[in-house]
Amino acid sequence: MAGVFRAAARVLASNGLYQGDYVPDVRDKEMCVPHFLRPMSIVAALKCASTGDPHRTTTLADRAVGVLALRLDDGPAFGDIFSLEAHVDAWGDLPGRTTESAVAVLYAAADASEVSA
Repeated sequence: MAGVFRAAARVLASNGLYQGDYVPDVRDKEMCVPHFLRPMSIVAALKCASTGDPHRTTTLADRAVGVLALRLDDGPAFGDIFSLEAHVDAWGDLPGRTTESAVAVLYAAADASEVSA
């Protein structure tokens, strides 16, 4: 789990945080850059860290989203994966949220997961 959080942090540090969707121009109408090289949301970065693709998921990515969702603010309203993803995305989409703050949260989650393991 810690490895996924750290890899996602590196993805965001390299590509940047994107707010509003997984990646900009998700339908490739204006960009020809591969999706894994574009700025992305925190959820997309976790998926990309575990699969190499910000749109594909794995059980590990879903678990990482769940762990991170429980660490943020008051926690999600429901425990299904869609609510967990929505909670993480809502945190990342707050006005003024920076790439640096998202990276810091991911590294903190990595450190905490190592302590609890």
